[in-house]
Amino acid sequence: MKQKEEKKLTYTTWQNTLYIFRGVFRWCKPLLIFISIGAVTETAIPFIGLFLGKLVIEQVEKGAKTGQLLSILVVVALLEIFVLCLNNLAQNQSWPRMIYVRMKFILLRMAKSMNMNYENLERPEMLDRMRKAENATGGNINGVEGVIRNSSNAITAAVKVCTASVILFSVHPILILCMLLLALLRFYFQDAIAKWDKRVIHDPMQNQYRQSYYLDHVTKDFEFAKDIRIFNMKNRLQDKQKQTHDYIHQKICISKNHWLVYWLKNRAIDLVQEGIMYAWLIYGVLYQEVTIANFTLYVGSVRTFSLAVSGFLEFIAEIRKCCREVDDFRIFIEYEDGDVLPNQIAQKFHMKPEYFLPSKKVQQHISQIYTDLPKPSEGYEFTFEDVWFQYPGSETYALKHLNLTVKAGQRLAVVGLNGAGKTTFIKLLLRLYQPTKGRILLNGIDILKFNREDYFHLFSPVFQNVECFAFPISENVSMQNPESTDCKRAEEVLRLAGLGEKLDDLSQGVHTQLLKVLYDDGIDLSGGEKQKMSLGRALYKDAKVVILDEPTSALDALAEYQMYQNFDNLIGSRTSVYISHRLSSTRFCDAIAMFSAGEMIEYGTHDILLQKNGAYAEMFRVQAQYYKKQS
Repeated sequence: MKQKEEKKLTYTTWQNTLYIFRGVFRWCKPLLIFISIGAVTETAIPFIGLFLGKLVIEQVEKGAKTGQLLSILVVVALLEIFVLCLNNLAQNQSWPRMIYVRMKFILLRMAKSMNMNYENLERPEMLDRMRKAENATGGNINGVEGVIRNSSNAITAAVKVCTASVILFSVHPILILCMLLLALLRFYFQDAIAKWDKRVIHDPMQNQYRQSYYLDHVTKDFEFAKDIRIFNMKNRLQDKQKQTHDYIHQKICISKNHWLVYWLKNRAIDLVQEGIMYAWLIYGVLYQEVTIANFTLYVGSVRTFSLAVSGFLEFIAEIRKCCREVDDFRIFIEYEDGDVLPNQIAQKFHMKPEYFLPSKKVQQHISQIYTDLPKPSEGYEFTFEDVWFQYPGSETYALKHLNLTVKAGQRLAVVGLNGAGKTTFIKLLLRLYQPTKGRILLNGIDILKFNREDYFHLFSPVFQNVECFAFPISENVSMQNPESTDCKRAEEVLRLAGLGEKLDDLSQGVHTQLLKVLYDDGIDLSGGEKQKMSLGRALYKDAKVVILDEPTSALDALAEYQMYQNFDNLIGSRTSVYISHRLSSTRFCDAIAMFSAGEMIEYGTHDILLQKNGAYAEMFRVQAQYYKKQS
């Protein structure tokens, strides 16, 4: 399948900063107020002390009495306490709100991950893109929150610079210009190395970061624990992780060495900057009649100005660095992977596309963009028209020249050996993949013209690999939140699926928590129990089309046959597709499609295919011994 080219974003630092602060304005307006209060109070604190020193010296020179000096000190002390309290309030209120905004962006990233086309989740480049987006929302100093924090600090530094500049302007304007030029030189060095560091060091290491995360996850995953111990894999996994860590460590050392060079340049510029300022002030005291009181004020202002200018430009450099990570976030969020794009829907309903998360109101109107699904009374007939499919990066086709119709109410068995293309056929039918060539029709209409979410509602799939979530059993069956879960119905379908005895053994029944990830009293299910639970899910959803993709692989042949028979009775007249490399499901099906090497090589009823004496008949004869007891 031809993949879309990656969208190249050219957002500026200003655009990305506005992007983040539009999110702040949307989700947490009070944060903007606290940032402003923090900037003013943070600036006021050092200058209160500076003006106090100047005022005291002037009063002493005028011969002020001790009582007058104490009065001044008390008033200024009370003012400073008030400002400190206000600043502390602003800081304490700002930080949790910054984290709150970052959590909102994380939800946006999660929504994108769960809504993007399934096939993209298998592409390494998409996984790297996802990893970068995760990094942009993964900490207090990265990407999204880094922009907010550094912007807040930059605003504070800018206010300090302006205040100190007003004070020092009377010394000499050219002096201020000289200091700014030196600070800009330092900013140039910092920005250049930050850009180099991301491009040369961190971006190319996304694969290693992903590999390290995977290895760390495997060593803690209960599903891998038996194999690791029985096959003594711990040394192999540790060696692999060590190789990954060594590579990352080597790259980070290179990065830190470059930052060390920058730090040395930075300190040298600091010395030159402050040396010039102090030399000029000393010259003013000696030759330009600068008073001791003003000298005290100027010395403190010089230090504040120097630190504020340096800090402002450093924060700007950090903002630029974080904005490059925000670019990574937006590349992922705004990736166009088919169906109606969020931007199109947002434009239609006058929403901001960069923060588009469909509300219930919007979802009600999305149908205006798509073709309406056929009504249940019309039935659902699926037609594959010369469908070919090739997995990304593969040189061969997993499915070739497939022409097949699944009629409404039909029971279709899709059989073949492993690797024949059966599961690929199901993924295409479910619209988890799109055909490389050809098309799939629902009642004569290309399925791509339907809303994907609505299309998914047509199916109750039961997959071979059953995933359990750290929720109660009832919610694992309903796949809905607690308020929408009918626990009585969940228990009913589980008993129909064969899990009645298991529920009777559990003191909390369907309310029992699964997995021990979140709950100490959580339980795990065996492979067969998980597959029975997945059958319960299909019954609970009660969709019009049932898909069984080898859901009984954990059962023996006779138990599989019995379960298929029981389940077939439960689904009634619904359209159903049974996928298996064992033939226990074929006798009661209306039609059988035999797959081999990605092609449908035989099609017909069980009796007709036996009479043809082809690949199906041979496969059935080989397996027949396992079903002798069924008669």
